[in-house]
Amino acid sequence: MNKSILTLAIAAALSSQVVLVTVVSAEEESLPTINVESTTLSDVSEEQVKSADLAEALQKNVPSISIVRRSGIANDIILRGQKKDNINILIDDAKIYGACPNRMDPPTSHVLTNNIYGIEITEGPYDVENFGTLSGAVKITTKKPSKEFEGEVNVNLGSWGYRKAATTVSGGNDKVRALFSISKETSEQYEDGDGNDFSEQLEAVDAPAMNRYKPEFVGIDAYDKQSFMGKVYVDVTEDQELKLSYTANRSDDILYPSTPMDALYDDSDIFTAQYTIKNLGNWSKELDFQLYNSEVEHPMSTFYRVASGPGSVNEKVSHLETEVQGFKVKNSFDLDEMTELTYGLDYSVRNWDGNYEGTGTQALIDGFHSIDDVDTENRAVFVVLDKDFPGFNLKAGARYDDTTIETGGNAPNQPDNDYTAFSGYVFGTYQLNETTKLFGGLGRAHRVPDARELYFRGAMINTSGPMPMPMNPQLGTPTLDQTRNDEIDFGIENNFENLVLKTKVFHSWLTDFIHYRSTPVPGSMMNLNRFENVDATIYGLDVSGSYFINDEIYLDFGLAYQRGEKDEPLSGQTDTDLAEIPPLKANLALNYEYANRSNARVEVVAADKWDRFDGDNGEQELDSYAVVNLKVQHQLTNQFEITAGIDNIFDRTYAVSNTYNDLTLISSGATGEVMLINEPGRYVYVNTTFRF
Repeated sequence: MNKSILTLAIAAALSSQVVLVTVVSAEEESLPTINVESTTLSDVSEEQVKSADLAEALQKNVPSISIVRRSGIANDIILRGQKKDNINILIDDAKIYGACPNRMDPPTSHVLTNNIYGIEITEGPYDVENFGTLSGAVKITTKKPSKEFEGEVNVNLGSWGYRKAATTVSGGNDKVRALFSISKETSEQYEDGDGNDFSEQLEAVDAPAMNRYKPEFVGIDAYDKQSFMGKVYVDVTEDQELKLSYTANRSDDILYPSTPMDALYDDSDIFTAQYTIKNLGNWSKELDFQLYNSEVEHPMSTFYRVASGPGSVNEKVSHLETEVQGFKVKNSFDLDEMTELTYGLDYSVRNWDGNYEGTGTQALIDGFHSIDDVDTENRAVFVVLDKDFPGFNLKAGARYDDTTIETGGNAPNQPDNDYTAFSGYVFGTYQLNETTKLFGGLGRAHRVPDARELYFRGAMINTSGPMPMPMNPQLGTPTLDQTRNDEIDFGIENNFENLVLKTKVFHSWLTDFIHYRSTPVPGSMMNLNRFENVDATIYGLDVSGSYFINDEIYLDFGLAYQRGEKDEPLSGQTDTDLAEIPPLKANLALNYEYANRSNARVEVVAADKWDRFDGDNGEQELDSYAVVNLKVQHQLTNQFEITAGIDNIFDRTYAVSNTYNDLTLISSGATGEVMLINEPGRYVYVNTTFRF
């Protein structure tokens, strides 16, 4: 491969700030285009073959992303110290939310790596086209159908009984193209570096007996997952195109050992439709109409735990559903040869509904609401200006939001809420000389509280009196304000003959940040209204780059550091550390490309000790760690490829995510400390791919 093209491609894929990589094919001889605003991972389905879990792939490849370990799959991510609704996750421009208030089904769990082509990660409030991009966005693009008939079959085997099979078929003609993909994946419980599976990790921390797995369920599989994706693209005319897509995910019996419940199933459906019209005239270079609907159903239960009693006669189920419907119309045109203007309307409404179901001793809570049929309706207008000058590019965007949140009215003390906000940014890139580029931006963005933070209600049975009494306490805080992020970013990109280096610093001022509070409000006898607005700051540094030893061997690296602090402690607390701010994290990899499009990679993923944490809200000190991974991808023929790898070669026992009480986690029976779930130990896998 030509060194200059290799340099640009690797820098774009691994830099923590590079956005867009256009793959150079035989039909396209132009160089990759690079945008410094964010990060792009391309060819995800071909590169990330270890498992279908997107969170793990992002954590290994992007220094500013850390993982929140929940299970063998369906893990959550933290982007530069932000999680949940503070980052925006889109799948083919469609918004999707998890139904579980305990983050068992985060948005990243509803798309599989084998269906993903590319991922664009925007760090900061530099996106005005989509609702709720407070501190970052993850935009996932799935595979596109081709004109030629082609396809591939993948079979993956790994440690602890991991099995995955997937196939994709695509084809069409100049007018109509279609793609269909199916997959099935299952795994036993993984073992940590000490050889403990999920059940044994519960025993190792002396978890309460009621939270442990029943004898008949000790050692059962960790999950079973199936998916289907279908797409049809139609060229209606030379300048008009219709795109239709449907994705279905079906997951069954997903174990979450560090929480009191497991998921009986987790089903999601995503529909998207897009109609694009080009070259309508001087005032419309491209006009887009987008529609989407995403649905998630998620019942979690004590079925597998001792708490449900013999035969699960005392089973407790929290059954939740969420649905998002959205519409966007966007038009762009050229004001002149150097200036493009884009404007549009954005609309979405999310419904979130949850109920408790109980049998036996839990029958008293049957019918209680957890989230009472809440609608979050957003209406917005936005505009983006993209202006080129000699050696300088300037982007500016603005957005106005009007959001209404209404409840079903079946539970007391749940008032409706209304929010309005004006967001915007400016971002500039300056080519200082042949080797140095400067970039930076200022931005302001908002996000409204979600239904869990506002209205969530628990369900418990009080047995302290003469008769058991059911309780449905208000754990959400209905009076929360929306959060505002004011942020400044600055960076330098250097491109030398054998070295690409990018450095970025940022400072974020968070007004009315929504934080979980474990302790009761002073003067209160009960721990209710557990969410609180607090002003806070997050600042940090990202460094990434690549060093090319020769045309075949190169080193890529990245590190990220963030620090988060509350301006004042929460009510009745003393700790000013912001929760969920990971410590210094580094990625380092040595790559060797050899004949016939084959390559080998040795990588180290490491993090410093997590010793600055929010102890008042459940977090605890975590040890530092460094794990070594090995992967070899060998092209046997033009059609057949085999990939083999070992993760955590030295079988290290470690944990990467903390125990913030925003999640309902199990506490140790002996020490009272919240349970940490360890990462997988040594994991060996092999993946075969046949293309036709």
